[in-house]
Amino acid sequence: MDRREFLQAATTTALLAPALPAWGRRRSIVDYSGLDAVTVADERRPRSTAEVSAAVGDWPGAISVGGGRFSMGGQIAYPESLHLDMRQMSRVLSLDPERRTVRVQAGISWRDLQDALDPHDLSVSIMQSFSNFTVGGSVSVNCHGRYVGRGPLVNSVRALQLVGADGSVLELEPSSEVFRGVFGGYGGLGVVTEVELDLEPNARLRRVVEDVGLETYPTRFRDLAQDHRVVLHNADLRPPDFDAPRMISWLATNSPATVQDRLIPRDRNYARNQAAIWAVSELPGGARLRKAVEERLLKEEVVVWRNYEASLDTDSLEPTTRLFSTYLLQEYFIPVGNFLTFARSMAGILKRHNVNALNVSIRHSPADERSLLSWAPTEVFAFVLYYKQRTTGRAKRHAEAWTRELIDAALNHGGRYYLPYRLHATPSQFARAYPEYAAFQQLKTRLDPQGKFRNMLWDKYL
Repeated sequence: MDRREFLQAATTTALLAPALPAWGRRRSIVDYSGLDAVTVADERRPRSTAEVSAAVGDWPGAISVGGGRFSMGGQIAYPESLHLDMRQMSRVLSLDPERRTVRVQAGISWRDLQDALDPHDLSVSIMQSFSNFTVGGSVSVNCHGRYVGRGPLVNSVRALQLVGADGSVLELEPSSEVFRGVFGGYGGLGVVTEVELDLEPNARLRRVVEDVGLETYPTRFRDLAQDHRVVLHNADLRPPDFDAPRMISWLATNSPATVQDRLIPRDRNYARNQAAIWAVSELPGGARLRKAVEERLLKEEVVVWRNYEASLDTDSLEPTTRLFSTYLLQEYFIPVGNFLTFARSMAGILKRHNVNALNVSIRHSPADERSLLSWAPTEVFAFVLYYKQRTTGRAKRHAEAWTRELIDAALNHGGRYYLPYRLHATPSQFARAYPEYAAFQQLKTRLDPQGKFRNMLWDKYL
């Protein structure tokens, strides 16, 4: 082949490339845990619903969807798929301060939304405890936070826009069967492109700390939840015994703020946090060190704006490196009547397997009657386990074993486990935890008959 023929062939290949799977642009998609990488055929970063619709309609194979990539088990990726990175779809589309509603593109982070809301003295109604997640990703996992009495995100969403498997654009309201399936659907039904949310006033909050016994916590929480001033609440169970809840509540107040920033500065340095977490998780006497630090810090009188407490940054928990070890989450939802026996069972499993658990945070949720794959079919306490794990194969296998014990314990207490984390559950455990999966599968078959929307989660369990 001479130079002229080579250039003609290269030009022809370049012209044809957009119409073919872009094998030359393969990408490795890595989630927040850093434990697994999934190689996709191509990655696109759409900026509009029209671009998403065109990409979905044109691509002949599997499609996966990702936002902040905080899910930890392959929920955002599928081998040789077209991966849609939604983070360029980050605009506020409309804001109505009087009606307290906002419509956003799904790739916007909660923090970017907070920047837009704060000048209007408005705040997000329901979100995770940290602000780095995207709104669309939060819809897909049906997130929750520390908001007392509010439950999962589905309770604060007025409408959704979804791109279906044929590229069509659907406008969905809470009465829609598809709307119900999208929450906790992990991208299995389509691509969420726009979300309309309810908002709340941005009040000042005063921190109240109280230590209680494990046996008395459910009753004490019930009393606390009757106080209309309580906006946020969680209780921490600390190693090694996980038997002494420390309640941390944030109450609406008229007192002046002790922290002048209305939002946590984006450029804050978290080196001290990282050093403290390393010391607590690695050094002998780490539990005693943590207790001493907490005793000093939690005695301080603190009043902050609601948006400040809602703008926490995951960088404050990020290790200096994930090369040798990583920090992970798990979560279990237990009916309120079974709180005590599950807490004791969980502590026994963690101690028996020498799990390097840094904390278990307890939250509460009323029953979720809106979403199809609900993690709270009844009123529940949520146990959020934050732990450290080595990155070796042996450590991964060990974690799989004790995680399945925890899942069995949750199931035996009438509870469920949360799906955004490592895919350690067996298919039978998944089916037992989410018996509604059959209805979800039927809905997916109807909306996506070719199985275009795929990820590692649904590939394992559906």
